[in-house]
Parts: sequence; structure tokens; C-alpha cells
Amino acid sequence: MSRMRAAVITSSDSGYAGEREDLSGPVIAGMLAESGYEVVHQIILPDDRQILGREMARIADEGLADLILTTGGTGFSERDCMPEATADITERQVPGIPEAMRAYSLRFTGRAMLSRAAAGIRRRTLIVNLPGSPKAVRECLEYILPQLEHGLQILTGEASNCARRD
Repeated sequence: MSRMRAAVITSSDSGYAGEREDLSGPVIAGMLAESGYEVVHQIILPDDRQILGREMARIADEGLADLILTTGGTGFSERDCMPEATADITERQVPGIPEAMRAYSLRFTGRAMLSRAAAGIRRRTLIVNLPGSPKAVRECLEYILPQLEHGLQILTGEASNCARRD
């Protein structure tokens, strides 16, 4: 398998304004690098549906990354809009990924059921919304990252089927 490219987008008004340090984005980038991904882009953006959607679409449309992982903006706050921005620009939904993250996270906290995270595909790029806290990001990413490799191989054309020989 060739080295997969990944982008990390943090959705945070206070982080964008420089009023709060982004702790989750660096956790994601570090875990990706440890797993063999090339982190090609990392950015903090405000909680703005159009801005977030435009950036995800640009990365996918220009073929810059095979995987976009987002952090933040998946809760109940009036400004939380990452799932909507993701839905706006994806062509196909991948509901199993956020469902699996929520189910796994319920082992640690009942609040996992409050996550509105989404996942989808645009062109040949998979987009996955992760939670906003570094602890939850680490837990979710440790759980899903090993499974994403095969899906990304199929999406990018490096593998041709999902048949598994157990």
C-alpha cells in the first residue's frame, strides 16, 4: 500500500481567534503519523458551515488527501455545525463509522450518545468527524483507524474488493 495522505481540520471559534489552544488537532496528526499516514494539511477554522464545507470540498476536489479527519463542532452548541458541513459536501454517507465510534465511546461515557458526528465520501476522499476533546479523539481514533485502511484502499483503487479471508 502506498502511503495514505491525511488532512486535519479543527472546528473552533476560540481556537481560530487564538483564544484557546487546539489540543485535539495535534493528537490526530500525531496518531496519523504514527500509523504511517502523511499529514499533508492541518488547519483551525471557525465554527462556520460554509467555511468548513468549502475547505473539505477543496481538499477532496484537488485530490490533496485520501482522508480528512475533523475535530470539534459535533455537539449541541448553536455554533456546532461540522456534521451539517460534512453532509453538505459529501456525495455518499458512511454512517457505520460514527455509529461505531458512538457505540465504542459509550463504554467510557454515557455522553457519547450526544455526539452528532458524521462521515462521508467526496470523490476519492473519506471524511470523518471526530469529537472535540483530546481524550475522546484518542479513544475513537484508536478504535477506527485500523479499520479505515482497507476502506481507503478500496476508495483510492488500491484494492478491488471487501472480501476477507478469516
